[in-house]
Amino acid sequence: MKLFFSPASPYVRKVMVFAMRLGLADRIEKLTAAANPVNRDPNIVAVNALGKVPTLLTDEGQALFDSRVICEYLNALGKGQLYPADGPGKWAVLAEHALYDGMLDASLLARYEEAMRPEALRWPAWRDGQMDKILVGLKHTEARVASFGDRFDLATITLGCLLGYLDFRFASFDWRTGHPKLAAWFVRFSALPEMKATVPTA
Repeated sequence: MKLFFSPASPYVRKVMVFAMRLGLADRIEKLTAAANPVNRDPNIVAVNALGKVPTLLTDEGQALFDSRVICEYLNALGKGQLYPADGPGKWAVLAEHALYDGMLDASLLARYEEAMRPEALRWPAWRDGQMDKILVGLKHTEARVASFGDRFDLATITLGCLLGYLDFRFASFDWRTGHPKLAAWFVRFSALPEMKATVPTA
């Protein structure tokens, strides 16, 4: 398998955490990628019209994207249990994942607004709106995180990648204040081998 890869992407991190937990990481060749919403990487675009990472090329040559699809594929390939099985808890886990993936989307939009858009064209209210999505999501999670226990699944992995990305790209955004239970959970979750091995880098 081949993966268009960026060490800074929280979505790539999610995929690699899955791969490591499922014992598949050694089967993935990391392809250097320069995904960008403006100057799009033609190598990625050739197999994924969206031009985004992560994009996985299977051993059969099929291109899979986005991270949700890739993670489900890896879970099936590795006969894992990181995706929820059918049953009463399935929809709760999928809804949690949708929330955390949406918060990741908001963080990336805020990042693009301040790091890529020309200063004269930046819209502070747009960035503030994205960050508010994250704040409301954190408040929601603070009320629920005590019930997570030792869960290691699609939703909690995505949450861990989100919080790690906030620390990486938004150092001045003090998400821990007002969310002590979530902060304590993140300390424990960040200590897991798969999370320690995938800390984002520039």
